[in-house]
Formats: sequence, C-alpha cells, structure tokens
Amino acid sequence: MLFCKPMETGRRLQPRQSYFQILFLFTLVFNVTTTHAEERPISLADALSRTMAQNPSLQVFDFRLQGLEGRRLSADQAPAYVAGLEVENVLGSGDLRGADRAEYTLSLSSVIELGSKRQARTGVVNSRYDLVKAEREAKTLELLGEVTQRYVATLALQKKLDLSAQAMALSETTLNTVTQRAKQGAAPEAEVLRAKAALAQSQLAHDALQTEYEKRKVALASLWGETRVDFQRLQGDLFRFEPSERFEVLYQQARESPMIRVYASERRMREAEIRLARSQSESDIRWQLGARRFEESGEAALVAGISVPLFSGSRNRGEVQSAMAARNEVEYRQQSALLKLHSLLFEAFHTRQQNIDAVERLRSTVLPDLTKALELTQKAYERGRYSYVEWTAAQRELLSAREALVEAAATALLNQALIEQLTAQSMTQGQTASALNQTQDY
Repeated sequence: MLFCKPMETGRRLQPRQSYFQILFLFTLVFNVTTTHAEERPISLADALSRTMAQNPSLQVFDFRLQGLEGRRLSADQAPAYVAGLEVENVLGSGDLRGADRAEYTLSLSSVIELGSKRQARTGVVNSRYDLVKAEREAKTLELLGEVTQRYVATLALQKKLDLSAQAMALSETTLNTVTQRAKQGAAPEAEVLRAKAALAQSQLAHDALQTEYEKRKVALASLWGETRVDFQRLQGDLFRFEPSERFEVLYQQARESPMIRVYASERRMREAEIRLARSQSESDIRWQLGARRFEESGEAALVAGISVPLFSGSRNRGEVQSAMAARNEVEYRQQSALLKLHSLLFEAFHTRQQNIDAVERLRSTVLPDLTKALELTQKAYERGRYSYVEWTAAQRELLSAREALVEAAATALLNQALIEQLTAQSMTQGQTASALNQTQDY
C-alpha cells in the first residue's frame, strides 16, 4: 500500500512501512524508461515521502499536541495553597489608635476538590490528545490520497503529451507524403494546404498540453511545500490493474478506517466532558487554618474554618445538558459520514471496474483494429484508392482511441486511489520486485 500509517514515537507520528506502505504501489509501479538521467524523474514513492516530511498541514498537529501536553500539566495540578495575613483594630481612633490593640492573623487556605474533578480534567485533556492524533491520521490519509490522485492525473497528462508528440510526427509524415504526391500530380495542392494546417494545429495542441503539464507538475510539487519543480518526468505505469475485494469487504474496511475512527475518538472526548461537567456539580470544600496574635495581651490563638457552596449542583445542570447534546450529535454525524462513505465507495468501485473493462477492450480489440485499418488506408491512399479525407479520418480515429485508453486507465487508477483512501487498505497483494520494473505500452 502506498500510504504510510503514522506511528507514535514520542510526540511525533512517523511513517511506518506496514500499514499504508503498499496502498497504491499497486499499479504505479516503477518504470524503467528511456529517460536520460539528467531529466531527474520522480516516482510516486518520492512524492509521498516528500509530502509526509514537508507538508505544512501535517506539521500543525505537532504544535496542537504540544499545546495539549501543556494543558495536561495544568489540568493535573491540585488546588493552590493561599497564604494570608490579616490585621485588625489598627490605626483607628480612641483606644484603637496605633497598633497596641491590633490583632494579627496569619492563615493558610486551599480547596478540597470533590467529585474527582482533577481526574475529570485530565481525562478531558487526554481524550482531546487522542482525538488530535486520530485527526492527524485521517488528515495524513486524506493528504496521501490527494498526492496520489494528482500524481495519476499528471502521469496521464504526460502520456497524452507523448501521444501528442506522436500525432505531430504523424502529421509531419502525412504532409511529406501529400507533398510528394502533389509533386507527382497525383494530389491537388489543396490537400497540401490542409496537411500543413493539420500539422500546425497538432503543434498548437501539443503546446497547450505542454503548458498544462507544467502547471500540473507545479501543483504536485506544492503538496510538499515547493514552489519550483525539480523533476522533469513522472515514473509509473497507467495500465497495470489488480483484482479487488468484493464491495462488501471494502465497505467493512472503510467503516474501520481512520476517517471513521475519528468519530469514536470524538465520542470518548465528549464522554469525558460530560464527566467533567458532572464533577463540577459537586461542591468543593474551602478550608482555612491560621494563628491569631492579640497585641494587647501578647496571647495567641488558633483559628480555623470551612465553607461549602449551597445548592451548587443545580447551577451546573446546563453544562451537563450541553455536554450530553454534543455527545449525541457525534453519533448522528458518524451515521451521516457512513452514508456518504458508502455512496462514494460504491461509485468508485463500479467506476473503476467499468474503466478497467474499457481498457481491456480498447487494448485487445479497438486499437489493433484501428492500427491495422490505418496501415491499409495509408497504403490505399498512396495508391490513389482512398482520399485524403479517409486517410486523415483513420488517423484521428486511432489517436482518439489512444487518448480514450489513457483516460480510461487514469480514471480507473483515480478511483482505485479513492478506494484505498476510503478503506486505508491496499487493493494489491504480493507485488514482486520484477513487477516494479515492467513497462507497459499502449
């Protein structure tokens, strides 16, 4: 699996090879191409590792966790001790002039928390910590899915760019053939002009694709925080597909994915908030202990006291009700997410299979037939049996079928990436090193 599961090591979650590592290497296998070394091709694995290491949206979670660690320290603190000094009967009038009859009280006070408030506070912080980790795992899965989909889309455009180069070469060959026939008087000058126009149009189309390709590469590099592209081409095979599990199995996997587990973490956090709200309903006992000195007699005495709020339980019912409502809300948001998940997974599953079937049919029947038809049409044109229009129509049909093949393959892989993102599971099993070096032709 191409994605990597974040694994907790201290404060950070690091990629681990086991959980997501095979997630999409399924088909975008590393391709041995004829690309020169100086072109610096990039693989999907490279794009994923760069994104995991450099994407700012993942780094945010580290600071959130650090902040919660600070809150945990604060929540685990017992009530503070308060030292006090009180002076009475001083600087008055009459017999109370000066400080001869003053009373000095030195005291120490604090609060005895009831209702396990300290445990409730730390429980809320701990559950929020777990929720942030679950959110980071879900975000990581989402981000890796986005990287994969952009990679597939860019790789498909790269294939179309190669097709466009082939189309230009074909248009140039056509122009040469038509020009030669015109010199021999076998073709009118109008066909030469049409061939020149067709070549110019194919060059314009190629330039447009080249511009779009460069924009796609920049968009891909932005996922790992780069504003410039340091690679020329992408490695990968658009035409390798693996059998998938049944839809029911995939849906069960999706129900247990990080995107759904987030709701379980949130529910635990809401339960902790309910416990905290209920603990606040318990009255705390404030105590005070001190010593009092009577300046007039030089005697001292011990003073002590306690205070308890009255009817405090009813004052916190609103907070308890609010916390329970938030807890109940999570359940229904999860149900809504599961319904949406089922719909997305169902559509992706069937769209993928439909396009895989289209790829197989195009490669086994349509493309061979159209290739043979073009060869026959060209020979017939050179012999004067077919017109220029028929020859160029055969060319367009073949090029259109090749583009349809790329579109179908890319659509299948995009939906496969979505399935693996939703399920957090690889659809491929047991790929070998030799398979990683296979090159597929159109």
